[in-house]
Amino acid sequence: MLGVGDGNFIYWETCGNPAGKPAVVLHGGPGSGCTTWHRRLFDPAKYRVVLFDQRNCGRSSPHASRCETDLSSNCTLNLLADIELLRSRLEIDRWMVLGGSWGSTLALLHAQANPQRVSEIVLWGVTTGRPQEFDWWFRGGAALLFPEQWERLRDALPAADRHGDVASAYYRLLHDPDSAVRTDAAMNWCRWESITSLSAPAENLSPRFLDPDFRLSYARIVTHYVTNNAWLEDDAVLRDSVRLSDIPGIMVSGRYDVQAPLGWAWELKKAWPGVRHVIVEKAGHDGSTAAITTELIAATDEFALNRA
Repeated sequence: MLGVGDGNFIYWETCGNPAGKPAVVLHGGPGSGCTTWHRRLFDPAKYRVVLFDQRNCGRSSPHASRCETDLSSNCTLNLLADIELLRSRLEIDRWMVLGGSWGSTLALLHAQANPQRVSEIVLWGVTTGRPQEFDWWFRGGAALLFPEQWERLRDALPAADRHGDVASAYYRLLHDPDSAVRTDAAMNWCRWESITSLSAPAENLSPRFLDPDFRLSYARIVTHYVTNNAWLEDDAVLRDSVRLSDIPGIMVSGRYDVQAPLGWAWELKKAWPGVRHVIVEKAGHDGSTAAITTELIAATDEFALNRA
């Protein structure tokens, strides 16, 4: 556990070869936490892999599932500071950065702020933290594809909140003093987040949301970030992509990713000419699907040949 200030401690671990090429994993969500799947993306004989759970999720503390946990210090700027503090604590000069979904935005911001510390970047489910991206999935844009599911999410709100910012309304419910209100809000939110199937919209919870503590912490952290548009200026990541010009990168996108549509990575590619973009047919947002996992392993295998 690493103390990062404001009473927060983040869980971290290393695996693989202590003398291997350093790499860090930035998980998605925000609030998902790292999993054993992330370790599978690296050859343990060639990499020293650093995994950590971002503030208030996973094994970090205090946990967002506790009503009394204050999320005010959980913001993008502090997450970036945590990454640098962990790198310094582990005495790593440069590392490869791997991130997916929200983790891809965080990876890009980290590399833009510290290009001398990043040897390569591997991304999937690419997002760049623009308000229009938050609006797509969290404020009704994707209702064009999933009108029934969006209406179910919206109509579960109090009548006065149904025509406003749905994410902000859920954020308030997820902080309600009544535990039953928080529990119902987390369930409804995570049903919407479970819409990932390519064959048909999921009507039930994704297996990762079966744990009620995970549901509540995840929903609280996600709505906290969405309500604040991740504290990012519009187009900040794309605007500053020139800072990535000397960093090799590989992006992996599912053709049918409805949570992070392919066009977002396409725009980033135009702003970052040095990146290679791999499009996986018949794949969506879930990085753990076999085809995307295969491409991510191929990317880390390729970069393992480079000196740190």
